[in-house]
Amino acid sequence: MVFEDNLEFAQQLDQQDPLSNMRGEFHIPKIKGTEQDEIYFCGNSLGLQPKLTSQYLNDELNKWQKLGVKGHFDCEFPWMPYHEFLAEESAKLVGAKASEVVCMNSLTANLHFLMVSFYRPSNKKYKVLIEDHAFPSDHYAVESQVKFHGHDPADAMVLLKPREGETCLQLDDILATIDEHADELALIMLPGVQYYTGQVFDMQAITDAAQHHDIVVGFDLAHAAGNIEMQLHDWGVDFAAWCTYKYLNSGPGSVAGCFVHEKHHDNPDLPRFAGWWGHDKSTRFKMENQFMPIQSAEGWQLSNPPILSLAAIRASLDTIKQAGGISTLRNKSKQLTAYLRFLLQNRLANQVDIITPDEALSGSQLSICINSEDKHGKAVFDAIEAAGVTCDWREPNVIRVAPTPLYNSFADCIHFVDILEAAL
Repeated sequence: MVFEDNLEFAQQLDQQDPLSNMRGEFHIPKIKGTEQDEIYFCGNSLGLQPKLTSQYLNDELNKWQKLGVKGHFDCEFPWMPYHEFLAEESAKLVGAKASEVVCMNSLTANLHFLMVSFYRPSNKKYKVLIEDHAFPSDHYAVESQVKFHGHDPADAMVLLKPREGETCLQLDDILATIDEHADELALIMLPGVQYYTGQVFDMQAITDAAQHHDIVVGFDLAHAAGNIEMQLHDWGVDFAAWCTYKYLNSGPGSVAGCFVHEKHHDNPDLPRFAGWWGHDKSTRFKMENQFMPIQSAEGWQLSNPPILSLAAIRASLDTIKQAGGISTLRNKSKQLTAYLRFLLQNRLANQVDIITPDEALSGSQLSICINSEDKHGKAVFDAIEAAGVTCDWREPNVIRVAPTPLYNSFADCIHFVDILEAAL
């Protein structure tokens, strides 16, 4: 499509957009002191609240009020199996079987619990491949696991770095590093989408390379779930984890998701930290002390989950289902992001650099560097925020903007670039 840089063209795209009605399914924040909608480009950090959320939460509050403990069993959507109601739609988002996913804990907690099972260092194979610029929590988790097993992180952590003068990693370099360290690598843990640059990693190619060398591979999908299409089961990924409050719109700090490939479900030799909620359902209430894990991803659960948070996730998943699922969202996302990229390059090519790769290697997020010697990006960020834009800032000089397909419009892109141009 040949884009045009004017509001009338953007409005025409919005009129043709089959998802334009979904904006009405969300609460859009207002610019302070006005009744005008913000330009909310921060779904990569915290997604907006679906209107279904309050209804679903109130249903559970009313249930607790009227039924007390009986809410676990004797009602619609009973609490005892509530996490099961999220499995099918969660699985569709990451390309998995329902038995391979479960909502539990928080993202970093899930990475730790999964590494208990899947980071099993030996004298020879003990190293972990991770980005040099990984999200800090991922780096902390891997470093602490390495130390827990008695290894020195300076030796045991293989850090991937971009080429000189570049910001994104090249797939060839990732694969070459895997080959170089294959005899020593026990685990590869990388993001599906890099949080700073917005780069989408080729998870299939990385998994294929890992399996060729008998290396376990896991992914942090915090910025990928609900953003890009994935096929974790078909790719053979060993494990993955994601939060649900970014593109999945389930509320701040909401319960996370995890994936464990079915090839690991019935492995009795796979160690794990165990808890009551991961025990075989048919004998759980016999209250015996011999742990029998459920032979699915549920077997990695520890405790019964917070139902109010799961209710918010169910509201979000139902909203995504109403929109047509991840493939429909991705189709709009590609066009929306391409239009924003066009506007930035058309008007501001000499003032900003987009460090996010092109469409094939990007999702909803574009990371923008202010092209100036004095690195005044934070001042520009403050100015656009004061003008009614919500996005986010990452040191040293990146403004991350994420036009998300569920509630952002093509007109939002025009208005954003108008504001950014004025701020510059």
